[in-house]
Formats: sequence, C-alpha cells, structure tokens
Amino acid sequence: MTAKAVARTPAARRKAPPESAVQERCEPGQTWPLGASPSADGVNFAIYSSIAEKVELCLFDAAGAREVRRLELILSRSDDIWHGFVRGLGAGARYGLRVHGSYDPEAGLRCNPHKLLLDPYAHAIDRPLHGASWQYAYTLGSTQRDLKMDTTDNSAEAAKCLVVDPHFDWGADAPPRTPLENSVFYEVHVRGFTRQMDEVAPDLRGTFAGLASPPAIAHLKRLGVTAVDLLPVQAFNDERRLVDLGLSNYWGYNTVGFFAPEPRYCAAGDHNDFRRMVKALHTAGIEVILDVVYNHTCEGNHLGPTLSFKGIDNPAYYRLAGNKRYCVDFTGTGNTIDATHPATLRLIMDSLRYWVEEMHVDGFRFDLASAISRNAAGAFEQRSPFLSVIAQDPVLRRVKLIAEPWDIGEGGYQVGGFPRGWSEWNGRYRDAVRDFWRGTDGALPEFVARLCGSADIYGPSHRRPAGSINVVTVHDGFTLQDLVSYNEKRNEANAEENRDGESHNRSWNCGVEGPTDDAAVVSLRERQKRNFLTTLFVSRGVPLLLGGDEMSRTQEGNNNAYCQDSPLSWFDWSEARRADPLIDFVAALIALRRELSVLRLNDWFTGAEDPQGRRDIGWYSVWGLPMTQEEWDNPTVRCVAAMLDGKFAGVGTRSASVMLLFNASGEEVSFTLPDAGSGEWTLRIDTADGHFSLETGPRISPAAKYVLQAHAMALLTQPSQENTDAMQP
Repeated sequence: MTAKAVARTPAARRKAPPESAVQERCEPGQTWPLGASPSADGVNFAIYSSIAEKVELCLFDAAGAREVRRLELILSRSDDIWHGFVRGLGAGARYGLRVHGSYDPEAGLRCNPHKLLLDPYAHAIDRPLHGASWQYAYTLGSTQRDLKMDTTDNSAEAAKCLVVDPHFDWGADAPPRTPLENSVFYEVHVRGFTRQMDEVAPDLRGTFAGLASPPAIAHLKRLGVTAVDLLPVQAFNDERRLVDLGLSNYWGYNTVGFFAPEPRYCAAGDHNDFRRMVKALHTAGIEVILDVVYNHTCEGNHLGPTLSFKGIDNPAYYRLAGNKRYCVDFTGTGNTIDATHPATLRLIMDSLRYWVEEMHVDGFRFDLASAISRNAAGAFEQRSPFLSVIAQDPVLRRVKLIAEPWDIGEGGYQVGGFPRGWSEWNGRYRDAVRDFWRGTDGALPEFVARLCGSADIYGPSHRRPAGSINVVTVHDGFTLQDLVSYNEKRNEANAEENRDGESHNRSWNCGVEGPTDDAAVVSLRERQKRNFLTTLFVSRGVPLLLGGDEMSRTQEGNNNAYCQDSPLSWFDWSEARRADPLIDFVAALIALRRELSVLRLNDWFTGAEDPQGRRDIGWYSVWGLPMTQEEWDNPTVRCVAAMLDGKFAGVGTRSASVMLLFNASGEEVSFTLPDAGSGEWTLRIDTADGHFSLETGPRISPAAKYVLQAHAMALLTQPSQENTDAMQP
C-alpha cells in the first residue's frame, strides 16, 4: 500500500483525538486577518491552505501539555482560507493546528494530521525549539525514497502558538529616522552581547531586556553608533544534528516564526520584551535593524522536520523541483521559500509590515536576498514579485532596506544588482580593503574605487554611495582580531572536521599564526586593526561595524561560529577588554566622521576641476604630485594620498578639507602634503601609534613632509570652508 493510500484510509482519517479533547465546530468568524486575532468576545483564527481537506484548531491547557479542545475550521473556498471564531477565548491561549489531506511526497504533498503544526502567522511561540524526534512527520522504509506517514501523535512535546494581546503602551516612541548616509550600523547578537556583562542582572543577560539595559546602551552611546543590526530574532529551530552534538543554531538563521520574537531572548518569556527594547533604544536615538531570513525556513530538505509550512501547504510555501519530492535549493539549507506564490508573498509582506507597524523597527537586512528576488522561472530579476511589491509598499518605503545580495544558485551573486531604494552589503568592498592592507599586488585601483563609494557598482542603477553598506568583518567570517591573527580557519569546535566556513579569507596573521607574545607582531596587528577601522569610517557609503571588533573580540580563529552559543562567541566584558584603547579609537573615528561632512556626502566624486582649479577629490603620490597612469597601473605601488576638498561638502555646508595618507608597504614613507589653499594641516589620526585628536593636534605646513610608518595611514584636516557656489546669482 502506498503512503498516499495510507493517508487516505478511513481509519487513519478518523484517528481519535486524545480523550481529554472535545471535538466541535467553530463559529464562522472571518477570513481576515490571517493568524489569531483576539477581540472582546473571543479570538478569530484564519489559516491559508490550498491543499487541506480539513483543518483543526487544537487548544491546550496553560502548561501546553494537554489538548483540551479540538475545533474544525470552516473553508472559504474562494480564497483557500480556513477560519473560525472561538467565543470566550482570550490572549495567552495556547494553540496549534492539524491539517488533514494527502500525504504523497512524490507529488509534494505532506499533510499529516497526527503532527501539531505552528500557525505561520503566530505572534508568539511558547518555548524555544530544539531539534528532536517529535519534529519529524515520516518514518523511513527500506530507502530514503520510501517515506511513510508517522502516525504517532506529537502534541504533548510540540511547541504551541500563543494568542497575543496586540496592545502595548508605546508612549511617545518615535523612530530616530537617521538619514542613511549619516548612519553607522553595529551588527550584534542579542544573546552574545550581554551574556557575560556583569552589570546586567543575571536573569536579563542575553535577552532583549539585557540589550535595552543602561550598561548596554551606555556602550553603544559611547561608540556613537546610530543603529543596531540584530542577528535573527524571529523564532527559530536548532537543527537536530547540532542538538545531538551538544551545539545549537546560535546565529538563528533557521526561522520558523516570521511574526514571533525568539522565546529564548524574551526575559521571563514575555514577548513584549522586544517592544520594550525597541522603545529604550529609540529613546537613546538608536535605530533597530533586523536581520531577516525569508529565503528559507528551518524545515530543511525532503528529509527535514515538519513544524509548520511543510505540513500546511508544501507546494505553496516552497519552490519544488521537477520531482516534487525535492525542494529547489538556492540557499544551501535544503529549501527555498517561493516568494512568487501569492500566499507566500503575502506572508512575507504581512510579516515585514507587522515588524514596522506593531514592533516599531527601523529597517531590515535581508539574508540571501537574491533567493527571494527570483522570478517564477528561477532567475534573479529587478521586477520579480518580491522586489516589485516592496517598491510600491507605503509602509516599507519609509524604512531602511538592505540586501545581502547573493545566494548559491546560478546568477545569485548580485552585488550592484538591486534596484533603487535598496542598499547592499558590499562584498567587493570587504575583499578590496582586505587585499590592500595585506599587501596584495595590484590592489590599489580596486581599493580606491571602494573607498570612493563604489560608483562603478551602484552608479549604473542610479543609486548613490549610501547604496553601499561597507563591511570589513561581519558575523560570517573572522572577527577583526582574528583577521590580523590567522591565515587559516580554526573551526574544529563545529564538529565538521574544519570543512565548514570560508577557506579564502584574505587575511594576514602578521607573521605568526594565532596568539603570540612577540611584541613586534602584536604591534603590527594593532596597527592593522586601526587601518581597517579608519578605512571603514572614512570611506564614502555606510559603515557597518561588527560588534566586538572595537574591543578585539576573538573567536580563536573560528570563522563560522554559527553553532557556538558559548564564550567563544559571547562578548568578553572583562576589565582587560573594557580597557582596550581600541574602543576610544573607534569612538573617535565615529565622532570624526560625524564632524566632517565631506566624509558622509551622498554624492559621487567627479575629480573634475571647477573654475578655480579645485577638485572634490585629488589623488597624489608620495611626492605630493598627481598620480600618473603609470603609477596607477604599477602593481607594486602601495602608497597613495587622497585630498577631499571641503568646498565640495554640500551647498551651505561647512566642512574641513581632509587629507588621507595610505602606506600598505613594509617600509616607512615620507609624504609631501599637497595644499588645499586653507592653511596648515592638522593631524587628527595616525594609525601607527593610535594617535587621535577630536579637536587639536600637531600642525603641519603645506608642502611639508609627513613621515608615515610601514602599514599605517593618517588623516589630516585643513580649516573649514563653506560651499556657496550654487548660491551665487
């Protein structure tokens, strides 16, 4: 007998609920909104499924262990919504779904009413999810193709949805609305940031409340960042493989609940902990950006668990292959969400609007954004359903939209490929900056293009420099400390025999692999860290700082710590780390960027002379003369100077002119300083010794020489000038 036949036998369909459950029929209710919507009289439920033959709503006791009521939802045949109203029910109720229908993996159908499912629109989930046997809806026959429906009821162990009271006192909360070009993003993990912060109450460490605590906010304010970019905070599942190894999906790129905050980050299990965090950060002038994962779910490939989407409507939610047993995998996780299906696209858009309107977030960074920007044929397209709907949405047009512009499918690398209104993580910036500072031959021209905002990448789509989110290090890869300490990854702790993670890191250990007491190597590493950070904050575009880089956080060479919920990934708040001089150096860089508007201008450099013979940017050799084409083409040239004329900082804007000196060679270099026509140069930053000055510093005459150590850079300023050209009659 086939699996499909088993699913359709009367005995299987009539399998009795637990004795404690009472079967009845819901009142009709409404088809909209989807999910659970409480009112004064009860709760309305609405679920989409085009393949279900029956959908049951299961209500549980306060502990979520015993099913007490089972109600059949009503089908609205015009739009495949199953709906019902439960009178007398209120916020806090626990529920799940049972979906009856065909179990035929070969046809892509995986309904199994014996398995309790999460509502895709659930606003809260009652517990963290950790991979376990109860999450699987099949048993294996003699081969992996022989999948049989597992008829074991899992409702006692399964996670439950919670009905949520939508009301929250936001008071006078208002989004900071920091202009993108003035933004400084700080990528941070909610749990890892405060897990070891002694100043935070023990029960709040590693939670939204911990991130909202005065000590945590004080650190963010000390740095001067304008936004936190949070690694995934939507409810996720730990893969069973990791659980069996004693590990977890620490990063959280394994979403199951697109509306629900991750329970393990909610202090005392209160989902409003997220809202309070947002409110506190907004009060401090800090925006909240969410890293969201709409390209795949935690349900994996054809052998993965069944927690929600797969059991409700597998062909609607996922891209299926020609053999519908399998998913198309553009993501490397086993499945790809089908953002071209109307119901799935609606889910994504409803989720995004929910986080903006109900949770007050300020923007999103879309993980593997290319995967959800593909058309029905599977090709990336600027007019794909997802990008088209985003472009016209009145709610989302007012928040920041940032793409990770790649996936693993054909044509998936799309740096520069997203339309106007989007910014992108600029992977080419990361690679160019790393190559330049590790002394790669021929790296200078690419480095200069990235420093200037990547006009070659973003200009053709009529975007400005703020289209480039400039990154040197992010969660995925080496930390800054490890970037200058390791040539090779050290991922053995991940239990994959060091096969995982990127092998080509463009890193340089400065002469010794890993920790060392060699004073010369340590000094060079500190200088290189300052070089990377200074480059990041003087580049045109939007800087993103990896949280912890300002205090030399190390993962001991692990460049893929996705499964390490341990001190390896957590921030070290020891006295030694708190006293790291790099913290004040980063704060000074951010303050200097805020002061010098010529660094933040959201326009492209032209290099063209104005009537007075001045340029917005000029490039000079160490002799103070304009760079020649021969010098640009010489692969051994590792030194250059750039002068940014403050006259071009914007109409009516006053900005000092800025001189940047770069020496990526292994020798000390003497630069002759060009003259911007405004008097003496003032030294503000020298990465050789960590010098920084927010107000005054050594003065140097134009045409004088400035000696810059090997592997170092410097920033100097001349007095402010006001651009009045456009105001002339």
